[in-house]
Amino acid sequence: MNILFVTANRLGDAVLSSGLLAHLIERNPNARITIACGPVAAPLFAATPNVECVIALAKKPWAAHWFELWLRSTTTVWDIVVDLRSSALAWLLLARKRYVLHNGNDVVHRTEMYSNLFGLRDPAMPRLFAADAHRARAAELIPESDTVLAIGPTANWGGKQWPAASFSQLVERLTRSGARFDGADVAILGSARERPAAEPVIRDVAEGRRIDLVGTEELLTLYACLERCALYIGNDSGLMHLAAASGAPTLGLFGPSREIHYAPRGRNAAHVRTPETYEELVSATDYDYRDQTSRMTSLTVDAVEQAALDFMSSTGTQ
Repeated sequence: MNILFVTANRLGDAVLSSGLLAHLIERNPNARITIACGPVAAPLFAATPNVECVIALAKKPWAAHWFELWLRSTTTVWDIVVDLRSSALAWLLLARKRYVLHNGNDVVHRTEMYSNLFGLRDPAMPRLFAADAHRARAAELIPESDTVLAIGPTANWGGKQWPAASFSQLVERLTRSGARFDGADVAILGSARERPAAEPVIRDVAEGRRIDLVGTEELLTLYACLERCALYIGNDSGLMHLAAASGAPTLGLFGPSREIHYAPRGRNAAHVRTPETYEELVSATDYDYRDQTSRMTSLTVDAVEQAALDFMSSTGTQ
């Protein structure tokens, strides 16, 4: 059986679609799977079982990337084509079954939207696969402990980034004497291009307790590292979804993005947002999506600290 799975360009959406892919693998254990996705997301699937090929679909002018994908896939008779990019590709290939996402439902979470394609009663929760090498490397980076606090202080847009100073204050409160993470190691995560935004937080964590994972490791190694962490707190980003998929207790911070669509989903996941709704933030007179200024400043350190403590208490990990 041949399956073509066309998923997202962005990391977070690709993670959220991984549960649907896992469902397909479980239902079709002998399938040969080709995945097409954005270059940033492609490494996510390096260890996924049954995957024979991952095509990094870099956007090109005049939608030439779709023509290139068609050329690479048109000689195969596909048993199933899943297109989560709402393109015409599925209809231009020889396929016995086609599942094409239509972006018509704007009031459900992305995991629900993807799962509805297959009529699943419950949303397929994100699920990724790491190889032994990734977990061995993670064991070198993250001590054998249940007290490591992981922080994701970056995002792909400055408007979604809680101020670095707020992250630093939060880390200080959660790791000070008598606190839940008293003296704990702190892992800081981010991509290489986000390092300037993460630097203030990196500097504020004592060197002896700092685990600097900003732009230093493969995505699946980060995933394996997160599996070993006691709590992840971070902005709405691909790394937040990676953390939730790993099973680490994950608290996502939201402001000018919709939690109804992108709240973290996993075994232990929650979110907290600014006092203003998404609609209030993006309708402000000074709002400009091109502006990198944080729209998260009204979310206080007190509020995030309390949300983190309440969350850990509710999961029985406090």
